[in-house]
Amino acid sequence: MGEPHDHCNAYLSIYAGAGGTESCDWVSMLFRMYSRWVEKSGYTLSLIDILPGEEAGIKRVTVLIKGDYVYGYLKSEIGVHRLVRISPFDANARRHTSFAAVDALPEIEEEEEIEINENELRVDTYRASGAGGQHVNKTSSAVRITHLPTGIVVQCQSERSQHQNRRVALSMLKAKMCQIKEAEREKELSAAYDEKGEIAWGHQIRSYVLQPYSLVKDLRTGKETGNTQAVLDGEIDEFMETYLKWKMAKTN
Repeated sequence: MGEPHDHCNAYLSIYAGAGGTESCDWVSMLFRMYSRWVEKSGYTLSLIDILPGEEAGIKRVTVLIKGDYVYGYLKSEIGVHRLVRISPFDANARRHTSFAAVDALPEIEEEEEIEINENELRVDTYRASGAGGQHVNKTSSAVRITHLPTGIVVQCQSERSQHQNRRVALSMLKAKMCQIKEAEREKELSAAYDEKGEIAWGHQIRSYVLQPYSLVKDLRTGKETGNTQAVLDGEIDEFMETYLKWKMAKTN
């Protein structure tokens, strides 16, 4: 936990990959897993952006998790997560493989100056979507910011006003810009963040197999457990700690 932003709060994003409705449901399962981990760890979680799946689940979700060394732990989760199970959406009860990508960014402290040229930003507004509530779908308060030189896109719809959503989105953009700046100095982080590649076969960091046997295995460290339910209920500290020890050993 010696890297510059390990102590920071973190933005956690989960995106559905190859697999359609199956992958959207997998995003929901991962979102629940991390939410349980947040509860068990005594951290707090607030929703930043969410896009529901067309039939079920979630296409993408971004949350802000606050607590000591949140980013230091969550950087171990960056990459593609693979699920193998009997599909609840398949009338023939066949086995399906689903993919989702997890990304983590540190919440950059205000005193850290990241220069962003306003002329290089495209700001779009749209109506918020989600579970409902008095501020949802009434005004175009949600904000999407595209950084034109890099193509980075950030969005926020959780706040009540367009101004507040813009402020949070800019904070996320600064975090991504800072991470890319660090990645220029640290090729390993660049590989983890910038080169995750397609959210599909061959890019996964961890597999969660529920059928025909039960096994969660981290493909980087070799750490595994047959207690898949505990992992999906948020018991992921051992995977995080094993990754941090593995990464430290590689660095040294």
